[in-house]
Amino acid sequence: MSGSVEFPALVLASASPRRLDLLRQIAITPAVVDPADIDETPAKGELPAPHARRLAEEKARAVATRHPGCYILAADTVVARGRRILPKAEDEATARKCLVALSGGRHRVHGGVCLITPDGRVGRRLVTTIVTFKRLTPAEIAGYIESGEWRGKAGGYAIQGLAARYIQSVAGSYSNIVGLALYETASLLDGLGFGRV
Repeated sequence: MSGSVEFPALVLASASPRRLDLLRQIAITPAVVDPADIDETPAKGELPAPHARRLAEEKARAVATRHPGCYILAADTVVARGRRILPKAEDEATARKCLVALSGGRHRVHGGVCLITPDGRVGRRLVTTIVTFKRLTPAEIAGYIESGEWRGKAGGYAIQGLAARYIQSVAGSYSNIVGLALYETASLLDGLGFGRV
């Protein structure tokens, strides 16, 4: 008998390698990574912040049914210019439209985080970061498109890469822009008893 305590496992309901890397940065490694694969289409009239919050919870609930007795952590990142939700860029035309929309102004990155405990309690956080882009020249947009970094990224850019040279200021959580607000996520895990008897 070793006397060690078995804690319930943590399942990350995300396909994002960035979220996994961010968790590892704060010494949290999920036992399982199980993407939710839900429909992420905004509901009619849905605003950006509620959209991020809803998708995080829907992802967590979808995966919770597959892993009873575990902690389920899910998140969603939404880039918004005013009331407009910018898409994940999957092609060059979409990436270009996103960059043109972000150029020379401020936008918000809304991060929804949801944690479901083994006994069914649900914790939620919504984090908003304000990002200011410089005015991009056509050559800068073309160069960034050519880099391919935009592929699969909300709003068509990755702050942790080449796009950092175009960002004048960030107000709020940097890790939220990358994909997971670490302070709020750690607080949620601590508050709902992850890793404690």
